[in-house]
Amino acid sequence: MNFVEDLPSQRYEQQLRAHPDGIPGVRRAVTALLTLWGREAITDTVNLCVTELLANVGAHASSPECVLTLHNHPDRLRASVRDTEPALPVVKQPDFLAENGRGMYLVSESVDKWGADPVPTGGKEVWFELRTGGASS
Repeated sequence: MNFVEDLPSQRYEQQLRAHPDGIPGVRRAVTALLTLWGREAITDTVNLCVTELLANVGAHASSPECVLTLHNHPDRLRASVRDTEPALPVVKQPDFLAENGRGMYLVSESVDKWGADPVPTGGKEVWFELRTGGASS
């Protein structure tokens, strides 16, 4: 019996402002939460992807206000960032000489699944999932 598979999903939500000065604190919170949930093996990938999603809010949304949500399911972790900007992100082939424009490419190459969904009240939710070795999805 795999005890992790028997647990219900766990959820964490944080309202924040996407600003470069706040990113280290978000990373510390994500690291602590993943450690609590026994998901240390995916900490670096989750922190990279959350950082990229928050950077996109700061660079492209009209307001830095956003909501970070983490869902710990028995077989996967799902993270999302919801903001007020309706434009959905686009993955571009990276130009390795450019100073920006690689964020969503990094996310798409680092995770098992990702997407972006319009939010009925306005804005969007950009999410990603990483399989964690529990029951197959």
